[in-house]
Amino acid sequence: MNLNALDLNLVRVLDALLREKSVTRAGEQIGLSQPAVSAALNRLRHALNDQLFVRRGNDMVPTPRAESLAEPVRAALREIERAFQPATDFDPATLERTFTFMGADFFSMLLMPPFAARIAAVAPGLSFRFLDSAIGDVSKLLQEDRIDLALERPLEVAEWVSSVALFGSPFAIIAAKGNAALGQAGVVEGEQVPLDLFCALPHALRSIDGSMSGFTDDALGRMGRTRRVTLALPHFQAVALAVAGGPYLAAVPTQFAVEAAKSLPIGIYRAPIAIPSPAVRMYWHARRDDEPPHRWIREQILDEVGKLGFKDWDGEIGD
Repeated sequence: MNLNALDLNLVRVLDALLREKSVTRAGEQIGLSQPAVSAALNRLRHALNDQLFVRRGNDMVPTPRAESLAEPVRAALREIERAFQPATDFDPATLERTFTFMGADFFSMLLMPPFAARIAAVAPGLSFRFLDSAIGDVSKLLQEDRIDLALERPLEVAEWVSSVALFGSPFAIIAAKGNAALGQAGVVEGEQVPLDLFCALPHALRSIDGSMSGFTDDALGRMGRTRRVTLALPHFQAVALAVAGGPYLAAVPTQFAVEAAKSLPIGIYRAPIAIPSPAVRMYWHARRDDEPPHRWIREQILDEVGKLGFKDWDGEIGD
C-alpha cells in the first residue's frame, strides 16, 4: 500500500472505531464529527483495499483484516504518544488518572482498602476500579486496555504480558466454630483434619467458572482420594460466610482465612495433605514496562504487599 495515503488522524480514527464499533462513539472519543469519521473510514477502506467494518444493526463489526490491525495500531499510537511526552520528572501528586485492576475478592478485601488510603494521601488525583476475575481472559483484557493490572494465580498469558511474583498463597482449612463433626472427632483449631474425615465432610469451593474442583482435588487425586465438594461460589467471602453458617470445610488462602476469622465464627485448621501453593503474580502489558505512572503504581503494590506481610506466610497458623 501507499503510505502517503495515510496520515496520523486516519490511524487514530481506525483505533477509535476498533474500540467503539460505532462511528458516532468513535467520533466522540477523538473529537471528530460523524461525517468526518465516515470520510476517514472511506479513505482507510480505499488505502487498505478492505471494507474494514460491516454494519450490523447499530454497530460496526470489524473484518478479519481490521481485527489484525487492532494491536499493531494501538501499540504504534502508544509509542508515538510516548515519544512526544515532555521529558519532565514524574510527580504522583499531579497525576489524574483511573487505574483498573482485576483479581479475586481476596485482593479487593485485603489489599485495596489500605492501598487506596495510602495512595490517596500522596496522589489524590488517582482513582481505582477493581474488577472481578470472572470478567474474562487476562491477556485479552490487557490487550484491549480494559484493565491496567491483573493480580492472579499463575496463568498462561501472551508473550507480551509482563509479570512479577507477589507472594506465595498457602492454603488453610476453615470450618465453623463448633463444627459438630470436627468436635466429635476431637479435632481442635490449629490441628490437622484427619484425611478420612476431610474427604467425608462436605466442602465449599471458590470457583469463578462453576468448576467443582481445584488445587485440593488435584492433590487428593494424586493419592487416589476424593472429597465431597457440594457448594461452589464465585467469591472467597461467600465461601467463608457459607462455612460460618453451615457444615462445610473449605481450603482458602491462609492470609484470607486469618482475616476472615477476625469477623466470622470460623476456626482455622491444617490440611491433611500437601496442597500446592500457587505463587500469586501481578500481570501487565509489556508496553507499560517503562511508563512512569504505571511503574510507580506497580512499585506501590509491591511495597503494600510487603507491609501486609503476605510474602512472609509459610502456611503455618499463628496463635
